[in-house]
Amino acid sequence: MYTNRQSDQLAAPGGLGVYRPINIAANHPTNPTGQNLLLQRRRLQEAGPREFFQETNTFRAVVGLEGRLGMNWDWSAAINWGRNTGTDGSTKVANLDRVDNTLNPAICSNAPGAAIPCGDYLGYGDISQKVLDYILFTTRDHGGNEQKSFTANLSGQLFELPAGWVGFASGIEVRKERGWRDPDPLTVLGIANTNQQDPIAGEYLAKEAFAEFAVPLLQGRALAESLTLNLAVRYSDYDLFGEDINYKVGLDWQVVPSLKLRANYATAFRIPNIPELFGGIAEGNLTTTDPCSGWASQPAGSQVRQNCQAYGVPAGYVQPGNTILTTSGGNRNLEPEDARSLTLGAVWTPGFAPGLTLTADYFNIRIDNAIQRIDGSTKLAICYNTPGLAHPFCGNENFTRNPITGEVDFLSSQPVNAADERVSGIDLGGLYEFELAGFDSSFSLDVSYLDKYDVRPFPGAQVIHYAGKITGGRGSYTHWRAFTSLTMSRDEWSGTYSLQYIGKADDINAARGDIGDHSPSVSYHNVQLKYSPAKSFDVSFGIDNLFDKKPPFIQSYTDANTDTMTYDLLGRRWYARFGYRW
Repeated sequence: MYTNRQSDQLAAPGGLGVYRPINIAANHPTNPTGQNLLLQRRRLQEAGPREFFQETNTFRAVVGLEGRLGMNWDWSAAINWGRNTGTDGSTKVANLDRVDNTLNPAICSNAPGAAIPCGDYLGYGDISQKVLDYILFTTRDHGGNEQKSFTANLSGQLFELPAGWVGFASGIEVRKERGWRDPDPLTVLGIANTNQQDPIAGEYLAKEAFAEFAVPLLQGRALAESLTLNLAVRYSDYDLFGEDINYKVGLDWQVVPSLKLRANYATAFRIPNIPELFGGIAEGNLTTTDPCSGWASQPAGSQVRQNCQAYGVPAGYVQPGNTILTTSGGNRNLEPEDARSLTLGAVWTPGFAPGLTLTADYFNIRIDNAIQRIDGSTKLAICYNTPGLAHPFCGNENFTRNPITGEVDFLSSQPVNAADERVSGIDLGGLYEFELAGFDSSFSLDVSYLDKYDVRPFPGAQVIHYAGKITGGRGSYTHWRAFTSLTMSRDEWSGTYSLQYIGKADDINAARGDIGDHSPSVSYHNVQLKYSPAKSFDVSFGIDNLFDKKPPFIQSYTDANTDTMTYDLLGRRWYARFGYRW
């Protein structure tokens, strides 16, 4: 399989003053005030909108074999190689070194054909096209990921019990994952008018094996058409993290032919991704408050005073300045996140309504050791306010001090395993299959209610309640979401009408009453018509966001002024697809 995708989006003109201060001296030829000026923000409106662009190439090849052993056993084996590479970037990005050059009268000139034209940034329309041509360029970032794996599986029936045969499945997998990203050279050097980035590259090797059992306990009994115990265990060995074992225990109870109850309890884990592990390490002087600055002047019973003294900080120590050199980026010492989940559900197919299936499931998920980035100031404050310096943030992997001066000489804001998360809610589903006017029809409805999504960023922190809120970067966690569709087909023709519903939510960062402090409920309508004259060929035409619903304004998001992770930005659009299979 090979796919190529090219896309682009428009964005507002770039703004100067965000990543490097723009200082204009009192005697500068463009400064009419006679005072030194700091240009905090200057949008390059003269240049027009920027264009973000992306191109990805995806390749995947699978070679496999499968067969049977006797009457009751199946086997399969496969080699999989997948690779995804991409280029992305933006037009009209300012080269900050060149911006500085245009403000330096010693090297810039207004003479025709000057290599470095002088720039005037103090009024809209004052930046000439020559200056724009000199300072603007197009960034190009390159990256990708690759996976190579071998899998082998065996499944069948072990032996027969009074209630039926015991099913068994097992398999092994060896998987190597690799990822990389090479930002534009000027972005790496911090010259481009965007966030400075370092190259990222890393890989890991995983070896896994699993076994699953389906054990029939009861069959054909009163209030137990069938009762099956499901057991599963998975062993994982990662070259970066060592070994881990996870399991699942489940029960399927067919009470009567129309009612089935189910329950599952499982453990799981998530390994850190490539950027979290191998993201480029950078150091920068970040605004940070050292709680031990002037600790000797605090009351004798102060927890901070006691801890700073116990740590060995000199009595006369005063923080030199308001910044501390802080390390950020990936963290190769990260460990996998751990999770436990409980699900309880029911499936009802009422006899009085043939073709109707209703489902209800409750889920409760707990994630421990979750990966979170914690600011250096927060780590210092939590450590020195914890009795006996007992908090994990007091460890040398988070910060150290000069033993003579007491000054913090190492402070990390790299991601750590510190958070825990709790998620619970209910999923409801319905499917009704029927015939209408000669058409085979089906109506489906899936509804999800998020009751709780609580995050504690680190031990001792206040719990953040995300359910019913729109966040500033995590997306939207509305209480209610739904998706429903009606599909009708006859002979070669079929059509689908679908509706996506996103419930209302409050902006977690906005003050109540402000514009954009909440989002109303939003619905998107989509329609598709499909013609399939043969099993190997089909043609389809569709319209998404049929009524051109605009995304709501959200205060916490500067990109597109809305939650780009949740709402549709493209508006009404149509597509046509031709499919051929052989």
